[in-house]
Amino acid sequence: MIRVTVWVEEQNVAKEAYGKGLAQYLAEALAVEDEVVCTAVYPEGGDMRLSEELLRNTDVLVWWAHCYHDQVPDSLALAIRQEVNAGMGAIFLHSAHPSKPFQALVGTGGALHWRESSDKELLWAVKPEHPILKGVANPLYLAEEETYFEPFDIPTPDELLQIGWFEGGEVFRSSVCYYRGKGRVFYFQPGHETFATYRNEEVLKLLKNAVKWAARRVEYQKPDSVWQEKRSTEIYF
Repeated sequence: MIRVTVWVEEQNVAKEAYGKGLAQYLAEALAVEDEVVCTAVYPEGGDMRLSEELLRNTDVLVWWAHCYHDQVPDSLALAIRQEVNAGMGAIFLHSAHPSKPFQALVGTGGALHWRESSDKELLWAVKPEHPILKGVANPLYLAEEETYFEPFDIPTPDELLQIGWFEGGEVFRSSVCYYRGKGRVFYFQPGHETFATYRNEEVLKLLKNAVKWAARRVEYQKPDSVWQEKRSTEIYF
């Protein structure tokens, strides 16, 4: 069983695209497979915290944020980095690139160039054999998406999976992977809140693959943080 925590900075505009809200939508969409159970977290009322217990019981943390990065406690970003180093997976979506947890994990500010648009985007596979891209269309076509373009202030990815091309001519490293300690980190660029990008079947297939790829490689045996290593063959790829 893969335990997924979906953390979304909710916005009313996202609810227009996803009805129940993005956190609940993603939690339900990712949990359709029998081996995945999801918890949706809404950091409302200025409470941006996650408990240590929840993090320890999370195999993959999915993080979407936009406007309130500065309200996330530094202590939470460091706790997430520690948990990833210990084996938890982390998936950062769209405008989570300047979030404190992402910065803490990659070591740079995550700045990029962008423009408000509804341009079409083609995501071309650079490493089509990667498990995250298993069964995903190449190119992955999005009818409308906010334009992100280079330069993107991230360290050289351990694995570059897709390059996004926008109809304005811009390009962007849209899917990148990092290995941190015993954990795995994935950033995926599409997902602007005014577009229903995560309803796209190919995008959902990619995100489900990413959850399995990123899933925790170690598990707690006791509350006092004693670990037992899992063999990679016990994970889904």
